[in-house]
Amino acid sequence: MEIGIIGLPQSGKSTLFEIMTGVKSREMHAETCVRGLAVVPDARFDRLAEIFRPERVSPAKVPFSDVNAVGEKAWDAVRQSLAGAEGLLHVVDAFIAADVPEILNRYRSLEDELALADLMIVENRLERLAKMAKKPLTPQDILHAHVLPLLKGQLEAGRPLRELILTEEERRGLKSFSFWTIRPELVVVNTPEENPAVADAFLREAGLSVPAIGICCAIEAELMALPPEEQKEFLESMGIAEAAFGRVIRASFSLLGRISFFTVGEDEVKAWVIPAGTKAPRAAGTIHNDFERGFIKAEAIGFEEFIACGGTHAGAKAAGKLRLEGKEYVVRDGDIINFRFNV
Repeated sequence: MEIGIIGLPQSGKSTLFEIMTGVKSREMHAETCVRGLAVVPDARFDRLAEIFRPERVSPAKVPFSDVNAVGEKAWDAVRQSLAGAEGLLHVVDAFIAADVPEILNRYRSLEDELALADLMIVENRLERLAKMAKKPLTPQDILHAHVLPLLKGQLEAGRPLRELILTEEERRGLKSFSFWTIRPELVVVNTPEENPAVADAFLREAGLSVPAIGICCAIEAELMALPPEEQKEFLESMGIAEAAFGRVIRASFSLLGRISFFTVGEDEVKAWVIPAGTKAPRAAGTIHNDFERGFIKAEAIGFEEFIACGGTHAGAKAAGKLRLEGKEYVVRDGDIINFRFNV
């Protein structure tokens, strides 16, 4: 799981990376690609930590990558460094741009670069397939010969590949290409302090098919420099419930189709990150391979039910809310689980 942060020079992408992860990538000039982890804000996790007061807390985290690339080979460095990123966070500069049309132009210029890079890959592969016309084709060659013309038409029409409806088999067959525009994307509009509404104007004009959030990186950086108590006062003084960067982190987490389940106790409260749709044995395997191998049952309860039962397992048992789930159970976001296993 990884989100690659992209944006034009001076867009604020490195500032946002530092705000979310605490890693000062702009000071790491020798590093082409800087990686950091951002804690996913989750009121449910915080409440469980308050209840159990454990020795350790382990919240869910999202890995982000920021690329420091300049010069003639900058694009190659970005492509190589972010080849494994599952999703993209596109930071758009709205604090230097004079008006919405200019902001749109900056956004589209990078999107066009990504689409062009994908189109070149498609055309190169189709050319190679054409030269193999008289040779026996492998199943993968046949899949590419069928799907790539669809991708070519989509890109030539100025549309990203993520909007195409593809089967799981087709997506697996295309994975080795590391297409840019097939990956899920979150757009973050970096606004000036005095005009946050420009983000809404941009979003109305852009008509995006991907999620988008407006944020003022200058304010967020100022906020992060304050102690926790002063951060709270700062937000209250501005009539804001939470820092915008927290919404960006949560949206990035959701972008990759991840959810969290919790294990709780006096030793540790931990959020375990799994893909949505994961069945209980595989979820158990994120804790330890033996849990999956010897899976028997999952003792589970939803967070809301747990709190309604007084925030104790005793209360949940007394109310008959603890469920024993088997191998086909699909873990839900916010489940509190104790796995039973035997190896």
